[in-house]
Amino acid sequence: MMRPERIWIMATATIVLTGCTATRIQLADQAYDLMQYPRAERLYEKVLAHREDRTVRARLADAYRRHNAWDESLKHYRILHGARPLSGDTALHFGEVLRAAGEQDEAADLILHVLQQTPEDRYAMDLFSSTQGYRSFYEDSARFFVNRINIPGVATAIAGIPYKDGLLFVGEKEADVRSGNPWNGNSFMDLYHTTSKTEVTWLPAQLIRGKVNGAFHEGPATISPDGRTLYFTRSNYAHRKLLKDERNTSQLMLFRAHLDSTGAWNDLHAFKYNGDHWSTGHPALSTDGRTLYFASDRPGGFGGSDIWLCRDNGNGWSEPENLGAVINTPGNEVFPTINGNTLHFASTGHLNMGGLDIFETQLIDGKWTDPVNLLAPINSPKDDLHFVMDSTGKAGFLSSDRDGSDQIYAFTLYEPLFDLLGLAMDDEGNYLADVTLTLTDRSTEEDLSTLSGPNGAFTFKLKPNRDYILRGTRDDMLTTSQHVSTKGLTRLDSVLAPLRLTRLRLGEAIAINNIYYDYDSWEIRYDAALELDKLARLFIENPKMSFELGSHTDSRGGDLYNLVLSDARANAAVNYLIQRGVDPDRITAKGYGEDRLVNGCSNGVHCTEAEHQANRRTEFTVTGVASIAETHSRP
Repeated sequence: MMRPERIWIMATATIVLTGCTATRIQLADQAYDLMQYPRAERLYEKVLAHREDRTVRARLADAYRRHNAWDESLKHYRILHGARPLSGDTALHFGEVLRAAGEQDEAADLILHVLQQTPEDRYAMDLFSSTQGYRSFYEDSARFFVNRINIPGVATAIAGIPYKDGLLFVGEKEADVRSGNPWNGNSFMDLYHTTSKTEVTWLPAQLIRGKVNGAFHEGPATISPDGRTLYFTRSNYAHRKLLKDERNTSQLMLFRAHLDSTGAWNDLHAFKYNGDHWSTGHPALSTDGRTLYFASDRPGGFGGSDIWLCRDNGNGWSEPENLGAVINTPGNEVFPTINGNTLHFASTGHLNMGGLDIFETQLIDGKWTDPVNLLAPINSPKDDLHFVMDSTGKAGFLSSDRDGSDQIYAFTLYEPLFDLLGLAMDDEGNYLADVTLTLTDRSTEEDLSTLSGPNGAFTFKLKPNRDYILRGTRDDMLTTSQHVSTKGLTRLDSVLAPLRLTRLRLGEAIAINNIYYDYDSWEIRYDAALELDKLARLFIENPKMSFELGSHTDSRGGDLYNLVLSDARANAAVNYLIQRGVDPDRITAKGYGEDRLVNGCSNGVHCTEAEHQANRRTEFTVTGVASIAETHSRP
C-alpha cells in the first residue's frame, strides 16, 4: 500500500506541474500574439513534452509556419491531422506547408475537402488550382539563371534596388536574442548599401547615412527618379518606443526622406495616409515618379494586404486607390516594384508555387492584365518576393527564403522573342480588314508593316526590352497609334494590342473624352491637357485632313457671354494643339455657346454640377480631306 505522505507529494507535484503548464501556455500565447514566434515555439514545445494538447500543437504548427520553419511546421500538422482530420483555415495552412514541402497531391486532397465545405472560398480555389498546374511552373525554367549573392556583414538581406553602382537593401545582423528582433533573434531591419567588387563578391554592408535607421524596423524602400527622395517603410515608433494599437500590434508606416548636401538622408516626413489601425509600406514609384504604389491592409481591400496607389496631383498625393480584384486576392499582395511598363508584386494568391510568388502585370487601356506567374527558377515553393530589373532590362535581383533564410539573388534573363497579337476595330467594335499596320522600333526607327486580316487580326514579332509605336491606317479611317513595350516583360508570352480606329465622317462632330473646363473658365486643366496631347498626335498623324475644334458651355450665364466664353475655350484648346506641333493652317476654333446641349439642362432647369459639366465640352470635326472629296463606304 502506498504511504499517505507519498500520495500527498505526488498530488502536490501534479498541482505544481499543472500550474507550470498553464503559465507556460499563457506566456506562449502572449508571445504568439506579439509575433515573438521563436519564444512561443520554445514554450509550446515544453508544454507538449509533458502532455498532449491539440490547441497548443495547432498554435505551435502555425508559429513554425509563420516563422518559415517549414519542416517543423509540417511535423506538427501531420500529428494533428493524423489524430483528427483538419478543416477550415487550419487545413488550408497545412496545405500551404505541404506545398512548400513539394507534396502537391496530398495538399490537393486536403484543399479539395475544404472547397467541398466552402466552394466560394477564392483563396482555397487558387491553392487548389496551383496544385493541379504545378508541373507547368517548371516549363520555362531555362529562361533565367539565378544565383545567390553573399553580402558580408549581414545575416539576411531582402528588397535590393540598384543604387550608386551597388544595392540599397534591407538587412539584419546577428544579434543577442535578448536585444534583437523577437521574430527571429536577429537585429531589427535597417537600410544598408553595398557595392559589387567582382561579379560574385560584394563589399561589406554599410548603414545608409542620416536619420532613416532607428531603433526598430526600416525598409523596404524606393528612390525617386532624380535620386533625391527616399520613400521607406518603418515600424510605428517614437522616441525609441514601439507604438501599438488596442490589439497590441505595431503597424508599419511609410515615410519620406530627402538627400542633403552631405549625402545623408534627413528631413523625414510621414506619409499622410498612414493609419494607426493598418499597415502601409513597401513603396514603389512609377518611372516618371508621379505614381506611388504601396502595400497596405487598410479598410476597403480584398483581404490581407493589397496593392494600392496614389497619384501626384500637383499638390501632393491623391487619395489611395486599390488596384482591384484582378491583382488583389483574399491572400496577401506585397512588395510592388515597377520595371519599365510592368508592375511586379508578390502574392500568396493566384496560381502560385507556394508561399509568396512573384507576378507581373501591365496597365493596358486603363486596365490591369491578368497577373502572370514568373515560374521557376524565379519562384520556388518557399517565399519569393521583391523582383527588380537593372537598367539593361536583362538582369536584376530578387529576394527569397528558398535556402532557409531571406537572401538576395541575382538573375540573368535569356532574351526571348514576344508575339504581338493585334486586333483592328472601329470605334463601334467592328473588325476592320485591310488596315495597314506599321510597327516602329523606337531605338532603331526601323519599320515593319503588315495588313489586318478579314477578322481584323494581325501579328508582329517583338524584341525584348524595346519600345515600339504601332500605327494603323486606312483611307476611310483616322490614322491612330499607340505605344507598345516589352520593357520589364520577363515571361515568354504574347503582348495584346487592340487598336481602335475612328471612322472618317466629314462634318460630323466627334466628342473628345475628358476635355472639360471649370465653371466660368477657359484655362486648360491638367486632365484636359492629357487628352489634348492625344488629340495633337491624332492630328499630326493625319496630315491631309483639316479640323474644326468646337467648344460648348452649359446654360448658366447669359447667351452672349456663353458664346464669348466658348469661343475663348476653343481658341485656348487650338493654341495648345499648335504649341504641340499641329499645323495652324489645318485647324480652326469655333465657340457654340449653349446652343448644343447634350442633356436637358437648359435655362431654368435644375441640374447637378456633373450634368452641367457634361455640357462644358470640346469636340472636333473633320472639315476636309486633301486626297478625297468624300468618305468611302467600305465596311
